Amino acid sequence: MRKYVAEFIGTFFLVLTVGMCVIKPDVGSFAPIAIGSVLMVMVYAGGHISGAHFNPMVTLAVWLRGRCPASDVPGYMISQVVGAGAAARLAIFLKASLAVTPIAAVAPMELKLIPALLAELVGSFALAYVVLNVATSKETAGNSNYGLAIGFTVMAMAFAVGGISGGAFNPAVAVGIAIMHLVNVADIWIFLFANFVGGALAAAAFRCLNPADK
Repeated sequence: MRKYVAEFIGTFFLVLTVGMCVIKPDVGSFAPIAIGSVLMVMVYAGGHISGAHFNPMVTLAVWLRGRCPASDVPGYMISQVVGAGAAARLAIFLKASLAVTPIAAVAPMELKLIPALLAELVGSFALAYVVLNVATSKETAGNSNYGLAIGFTVMAMAFAVGGISGGAFNPAVAVGIAIMHLVNVADIWIFLFANFVGGALAAAAFRCLNPADK
């Protein structure tokens, strides 16, 4: 149970930071810095308890890589999505008093299908690939910089392709930003498909490049 609570907490603060930085009034171009930073510190805070996935896509990748028991996968993913939903509701509540226009009335981001799919797939691949190599590999066991690497990956990918897809790279974050009206609910399948495919491809790449690391 403690693993699931840690996953809830980490995902909660990740999505809360997304909402508080992106819902109008926002922090503009500084949002990826805050989001990458909170992910970094939450990884350090929860890594020794749950592995600090905070992302159903990462959970899938770590499971495919062979470092997460199948019995833990449903609990991890449920905890992450519930944490995201709770954070999204809190962000809406906290921002409501600041918004000039009601949050529900703000037009969500309009996504172009193919660019958004590719952006989310590439960003998800990068994130899962980094997680697998810095946090699960025998060759990097014991390193103290894994949280920094993971947080910086999200920050870099958010700067690089966030304007194309919203920069979720995380199905739980996708649920959160849909609840917060930052993207259309009808577009959530784009994130789910691209994120999980990106995570699966990263796991395949890790296993190919590290055949002795079972």
